[in-house]
Amino acid sequence: MASQFFQWMKQTSVAATLLCTAGSLAAEPTHGIAMYGAPDLPADFTALPFVRPDAPKGGKIVTGEGGSFDSLNPFIAKGRAPWQLRFLMAEGLMGRAFSEPFSLYCLLCETVETDEARSWVEFTLRPEAKFSDGTPVTVEDVIWSFETLGTDGHGRYASLWTQIESLEQTGDNSVKFTFNTENRELALLVAMRPILKKAYWDDKDFTVSGVENIPVTSAPYVVTDAEPGMFVEMSRNEDYWAKDLPLMRGRANFDTIRFEYFADASLVIEAFKAGELNAHREFNVQTWEEQYDFPAVERGDVIKSVIPHQRPTGMTGFAMNTRLPQFSDWRVRQAMIEAFNFDYINEVQTENKQTRITSYFSNSPLGMRPGPAEGRVLDLLTPFEADLLPGTLEGYTLPETSGREMDRGAVRRALALMEEAGWTIQDGIMKNAAGEIFTFEILLRVGDDENQSIIDTYTQMLIHLGITPKISVVDKAQYTQRMATFDFGMTPVRYGLSLSPGNEQYAYFGQVSADQEGSRNIAGISDPAIDAMIEKMLNAESREDSLAATRALDRLLMAGRYAIPLYAWNESFNAHVKELRYPETLPLYGDWIMWREMTWYWEDQD
Repeated sequence: MASQFFQWMKQTSVAATLLCTAGSLAAEPTHGIAMYGAPDLPADFTALPFVRPDAPKGGKIVTGEGGSFDSLNPFIAKGRAPWQLRFLMAEGLMGRAFSEPFSLYCLLCETVETDEARSWVEFTLRPEAKFSDGTPVTVEDVIWSFETLGTDGHGRYASLWTQIESLEQTGDNSVKFTFNTENRELALLVAMRPILKKAYWDDKDFTVSGVENIPVTSAPYVVTDAEPGMFVEMSRNEDYWAKDLPLMRGRANFDTIRFEYFADASLVIEAFKAGELNAHREFNVQTWEEQYDFPAVERGDVIKSVIPHQRPTGMTGFAMNTRLPQFSDWRVRQAMIEAFNFDYINEVQTENKQTRITSYFSNSPLGMRPGPAEGRVLDLLTPFEADLLPGTLEGYTLPETSGREMDRGAVRRALALMEEAGWTIQDGIMKNAAGEIFTFEILLRVGDDENQSIIDTYTQMLIHLGITPKISVVDKAQYTQRMATFDFGMTPVRYGLSLSPGNEQYAYFGQVSADQEGSRNIAGISDPAIDAMIEKMLNAESREDSLAATRALDRLLMAGRYAIPLYAWNESFNAHVKELRYPETLPLYGDWIMWREMTWYWEDQD
């Protein structure tokens, strides 16, 4: 698979070069679009490479969720809708192929057309495209969906809407978007926005949550039964309009997709063992190895599948709030990283079975290379050299720890850094010259037992530095409110990053989101060099330029010491009944969003 990825890079590099030399040529309608160059699959492709085109239809997949829900409209901010619905319930003008970093192929649209700069994009709808009630998908529905989602929908849709200069019907089945921002990704983002049926909402308030009004869409599944806090059941539409479309062939195979809900998330695995669920994704490697020896596994009725992937690790760990004076100094943040004895914690938590994240984009070609910055990466960072933190240009690596409960070397390094930052141990307590005590609050959510256990161990390590943090465990509502206002010192963080990072990087790491309440910029990162790398990445016209900008961004994030990295999830663990099968060819993204629900199939065993 890795060789396929690099072959893809080579091909798209050639394609990008050809595009640049053909700038005078007029744009032409095509079947697909890629972030760089041309998509892999030709116009006459018959199925995606990671599906079984002749997969049997039927059966059901039943999985479990912790928590509850009170809404079946995932497109608005109000209410709590099952997170899966926005991926299963609606289709966009184009659909994504997870065998490629970021390529889209026509779904609701028949063709897509854009200029070289991607300042506009035009779609021609398929005349056969229909909603689940059998009515056609029209240009009016497209325009209404964008206007409504952009103004009254969930906040995730607002940013794109502000970057659309105009949206107009250009033919009976054609619609054109013109952008007011130089951003090559926008043409792809509009292609993926959900398209809803305008007429359904003519006599209803789109912004009101609940389970009575379920958005009508064109997707292969519709919600057919639900009980808040108990379950949601979706059924395959036998008359689904695109079931023979190459993009959808071999997908949407189950008759039924059901999500069972449990107030206590720890009960999900017990429900799976009891046979109430037939598929379960495990996130703890130690649990995977030690607790999946129940009779159904021993009989072969339940299969344990390990699914590798090539997407970036992202960042899972504990973010430090740099808005606070305690964490405004990189030396303090490095001291917190030094004090975090990962090898010992890993032994206690997983018996040393888990690897560690080494950077935000590790496990992928996008990750920073070891050692000093070179070539294009160095060129991008050099203009900011005077303000770069140590390790950016030279290369940053996480400290090695001894694995012993008391790592004296780590303590010495941490104390030296704290002293450089103006903090020393006085009468057993870390203080500054003014006698102020160094402390901070670690914010956790009720039920987050694994992170609670890690923090309990980490706190014992901090005591050796004369630091006793306050640990606050709050319910979900309090946690959400406090995170929205950045009312914490340190907290768990999870950034899932893709093989084609885009505008979401501003939301995670950009200056504009640093002090924007409710943003995903948890650590309060505010660095003009980071913004510059994100801009370079978004406006790159070749895969090589994008790769260099992403590797430079990775260096800045790691040298910024904004988070204490935890475990790298370079494979996923799926336990399932033997009748649930998946194709032999895995997508580049591995076990990604809705891969199980949309690509697996039910096949009775002999």
